[in-house]
Amino acid sequence: MPLNTNWLKYLWKERRPILLRQTFRMAALHRTPFRSLLDNILRITEEYQAGFTFPIVASSALRNPELVQLVLSFHQEVASHGFYHVNYTYLSPDAQSTDILRSILAFKSLRTTIRGFRAPYNICTDQTPRLLEEFGFLWDGSFGFRPQYRELSSFFRVEVDDHMSSFVCIPLYKWSDDRMIDVYGLDSRQMAKILKRAMRQTREKCGVIMFDLHPIRIGQLKYNDLLKQVLAYGTELNGWFPTVTEAVEQWFKYHEWKDGASFCCLLTGDIDSLALLDYLRRLF
Repeated sequence: MPLNTNWLKYLWKERRPILLRQTFRMAALHRTPFRSLLDNILRITEEYQAGFTFPIVASSALRNPELVQLVLSFHQEVASHGFYHVNYTYLSPDAQSTDILRSILAFKSLRTTIRGFRAPYNICTDQTPRLLEEFGFLWDGSFGFRPQYRELSSFFRVEVDDHMSSFVCIPLYKWSDDRMIDVYGLDSRQMAKILKRAMRQTREKCGVIMFDLHPIRIGQLKYNDLLKQVLAYGTELNGWFPTVTEAVEQWFKYHEWKDGASFCCLLTGDIDSLALLDYLRRLF
């Protein structure tokens, strides 16, 4: 994809004040090999027999196919996070379509089935729903981050031209790990308190909630206890932790959660970059 002038202008004018600080932060996080970060998450979810869905930037996946296979070897799910990590607002409809299609073809070349999609930065445009239908996605994990959908506790659909979408959307909890850690500097105890409260509220409605927990942060040893606390507490509340596709298929086939679970909690984590060089590439 050629460099997009509007995107570069956006980076310079809007993101310049934090780019250097964020680059140093990512450099520190990437001191831990990404395989170790994934291993930490996959071992914990295996211990609790829980699912985890990883929306992955396809260009990074192509450069690191062994990490995609590691995720699949633990029977976890890979979803599309676009081909490049570029805000779709700054792409033309044709460029956006090309980006999504290239991501699908990339994962197909890696023999990986993709059923779900999350837009980079959780930002979709008016054209995105039509493209997701065109490419046959089962679910989307980005529309649910819009303010009007965040407080929902059930799957929902969005309008596509004169009908409701064939794919379903999932409400995405507003307290992502990057917001809690990078913006507010919360520790594991404080983060666990927030996520536990969200699960209790979801259980009251027998609903579904999706967390965005990036492996680059949650995979670090200092946050492993947070993931364990979420899984232990959710299990105590009779919650179900499937992959996103498992949850969608279960609900629309049976209209209840598996084994009579009180609610459904979806653990997801975007993989935007697998190394510091990936992070720098995603900017330019």
